[in-house]
Amino acid sequence: MARRKLVAGNWKMHGLAADLAEVVAIAEGSRTANCDVALCLPATLIERAVRAASGFAIGGQDVHQAGQGAHTGCISAAMLIDAGARHTIVGHSERRAAQGETDADVRAKAETALAAGLAVIVCVGESDAVREQGGAVETVSAQLDASLPASFPAGARFSVAYEPIWAIGTGKIPSTADIAEMHAALRGRLMAAFGETGSDIRILYGGSVKASNATDIFAVPDVDGALVGGASLKSADFLPIVEAASCVDE
Repeated sequence: MARRKLVAGNWKMHGLAADLAEVVAIAEGSRTANCDVALCLPATLIERAVRAASGFAIGGQDVHQAGQGAHTGCISAAMLIDAGARHTIVGHSERRAAQGETDADVRAKAETALAAGLAVIVCVGESDAVREQGGAVETVSAQLDASLPASFPAGARFSVAYEPIWAIGTGKIPSTADIAEMHAALRGRLMAAFGETGSDIRILYGGSVKASNATDIFAVPDVDGALVGGASLKSADFLPIVEAASCVDE
């Protein structure tokens, strides 16, 4: 059975009350999409977005591995759920680099979020230097192995996002052949870790996804959707990507 595509927007540190109109426009424009759509917003907007766009999937951009405690500035899985979030991203390269998150941290966060009932997107990706040295597949495969949860609760919703660090926000993307090679390798690692369950896990591509390249990216084998950054901030930019994902299997 074909995996239903997921197009998730990551607003990063963007979004104020005035931008809720874009959330509503994206939600309304996605109602009839032939794919799953979600927006991962700053924590300050989650509850308001859930109220403004009833029934639409809103997520967070991170979650702490502890249930509660002395973790100033962090957000727990229970807090995300209490605000109305259904999803969370963990292990984005910007957090790995700027906040020093390790693969072990990412694994712990994923396990905590899954146990709480959140859908989880685990991010992996290589630097430009690693890609140029020919070690991209080996490096990202090892990163995935170390970031995967040990097991899944029944009914868990789990995805992987391959985001080459050098493509994020730069306008550069790997060739479709390079994307296919990486996604095939990651599928192999998921199958090795989880058996047949690994064939059901969606692998998203992320990094300068936009309307002009989305159709070609979604046509690559084992690309099950996208994690979209800058192009997710405006409905006029994001909805054509959703449309491309909806049409790819038609």
